[in-house]
Amino acid sequence: MPLASSRLSRRALLGGLVSLAAATALPPLGVLAQRPPPLAREVPAIGERLPLVGLGSWITFNVGDDPVLLEECTAVMAQFFAMGGRMIDSSPMYGSSQATIGHGLGELDALDRVYAADKIWTSRPGNGPAQVEASRRHWGVPRFDLLQVHNLVAWEANLTTLLEMKAAGEVRHVGITTSHGRRHDTIEHIMRDAPLDFVQLTYNVVDREAERRLLPLAREKGIGVIVNRPFRQGRLTERLAGEPLPEWAAEIGAGSWAQFILKFIISHPAVSCAIPATTRVDHVRENMAAASAPLPDDALRRRMADYVRAL
Repeated sequence: MPLASSRLSRRALLGGLVSLAAATALPPLGVLAQRPPPLAREVPAIGERLPLVGLGSWITFNVGDDPVLLEECTAVMAQFFAMGGRMIDSSPMYGSSQATIGHGLGELDALDRVYAADKIWTSRPGNGPAQVEASRRHWGVPRFDLLQVHNLVAWEANLTTLLEMKAAGEVRHVGITTSHGRRHDTIEHIMRDAPLDFVQLTYNVVDREAERRLLPLAREKGIGVIVNRPFRQGRLTERLAGEPLPEWAAEIGAGSWAQFILKFIISHPAVSCAIPATTRVDHVRENMAAASAPLPDDALRRRMADYVRAL
């Protein structure tokens, strides 16, 4: 299996199974208390604060039943929770990712730490409730914190299903998603008319279309914003890897391009949580550390965008 082979190669370079096994152990609460918690922001629609960096699972957690790769993902989740992370996002579209998350939650006894976000992804809305139940069993959670209509598939009927589930207490919060900057007109229409708690969309230092209408509207309506594809599935950080990080990045505590990009995203006042996906424990540490003060102000955000645009 090519995906498994590439993961095994990366993991071997990082030090092998011993270090990964050690990483899966959550530190005691006393050790956690010594770390400053990640920056969080209140989501007005739900009246709760969420850490500004979460964890995605697209591609990275689709590892089947390979025991080695399952433990690699569990190690990622362990580090995420150890640093105060809460939101993990998945979908029925993501292969075995849901079951991988469920494995990690069980191994780490972490059901009380996770904000569980998943999706309905079906063009046959009548199948929605059964799909949600299958997803819930994969995760092993009593109910989801957030369910979203994935990429607006059959969005009217599927959103009705989710709102009915919320009214019945079967899910806490509901939302819609898009990616790659698509269908913003439809997203805007739904945000204006439907009682959404969250919208999920693509936004980063080069993909800024959401700044024009969707982010201001989310702030106006109190809707939480989850940012997917913060690194363009790694293509953005790969493109910038050979470029010098500006010296003034130190002013906001950004020691890498990943932190530079994440700090740009989460500093927007409408953003509730960015959800980078990774297979690597060191990348989780790097990503979570970005959710720390200071964050750039408006002037520095413009400077960051101008700098990247000029490269």
